[in-house]
Amino acid sequence: MAAQGTELPLVAIVGPTGSGKSELALTLAERFDGEAINADSMQFYRGMDIGTAKLPLAQRRGIAHHLMDFLSVREDTTVAAFQSMAREAIAEIRSRGKLPILVGGSGLYNRAALDVLEFPGTDPDIRAMLEHELERDGLAVLVARLQEVDPVSAARINDAKRVVRALEVHALTGRAFSSFMPEREYVSPTLQIGLNGDRAELHARLARRVHGMVDAGLIDEVRALIPEGLREGRTAHKALGYQQFLRVLDGSSTVAQASEETIVATRKFARRQLTWFRADPRVNWLDWSQPDLGEAAAALLKADFPEV
Repeated sequence: MAAQGTELPLVAIVGPTGSGKSELALTLAERFDGEAINADSMQFYRGMDIGTAKLPLAQRRGIAHHLMDFLSVREDTTVAAFQSMAREAIAEIRSRGKLPILVGGSGLYNRAALDVLEFPGTDPDIRAMLEHELERDGLAVLVARLQEVDPVSAARINDAKRVVRALEVHALTGRAFSSFMPEREYVSPTLQIGLNGDRAELHARLARRVHGMVDAGLIDEVRALIPEGLREGRTAHKALGYQQFLRVLDGSSTVAQASEETIVATRKFARRQLTWFRADPRVNWLDWSQPDLGEAAAALLKADFPEV
C-alpha cells in the first residue's frame, strides 16, 4: 500500500512467451495486494484459452485479471483502443489502493500502456485504396513509396499490413509513421521486470507447452471456435497454434505436423519478443530459473518504490 498522497507504481512483467510471466505476476500480486492487467493481444479473445496459455480461473489464486475475454473471435481491436482500456484499468486499480501489474508479451501493446505515445487516426477510404494498390501492384511498389516518405519505417517494417498502415498515416497526417514512436518516456511511475534465461531451456519449455496444449484438447478448442467465426475474423485465426490446427481440420496437415510447425513458429515469436524488449534499456532483467525469483522481483520493486 502506498503512503497517502503517493501514486502506486505500475509494474510491467515482460519477456518471451513461456518464460513464466503469469506466475511471477501472481506472486507479486499476492505480496503487494495487486491486480493483473493482460497485455497479451491473443488473450483478449473469448474461447481462445488452451492455445494462448490463458491462466484458468481456478489457477489465478483469487487475483483479479483485467482485459481478458472481451472480444469474440470475429472482432478486432487496435493498439490505440487497448491503450485507452489499459490506462482506465490502471487508474481504477490504483484508485482502490491496489498495485496494477501489467503482464504479457505483446511488445507494442505494452509500450502503449506504459509510455507517452500518440496514435494517429485511421481513414477507411485511404486504407481501402492502399489495400487495393497492394493487391494490384504488389508489396514492393508500396515499400518503395514508403522509402521515399519515411525511410526509417521502411527499414523497420517487413509485412504488408504495417506498410499499408505507415502509408495511411503519412497520407492522413503528412508526418512519418516513425515520428509517432518518440523517445521512451513513462506516462506514470513504472517498473519493468523482464524474464529471460537459457535459450535451450526456453526451446524445451516451448516444445513441452505446445505438446501439453495438444494433449489438453487444442484441436477441439479450434473446432469449437469455427462456428463462432474463427475463420472470418481478421486476427484471431492467425494466432500461433490456431492457424496450424485449422489446417489439420481442413485435412491438409496432421496433428504431428501442426505441433512441430507451432513449436517452430513459437520459438521464432519468442526470439522477436526478446529483440523487442531488449531494445528497452529500462527493463530490469531476471533469470526465470533462479530459485528466489519472487524475492528478487520484490526487491527491485522495493528499491525503486520503497513506499509500496
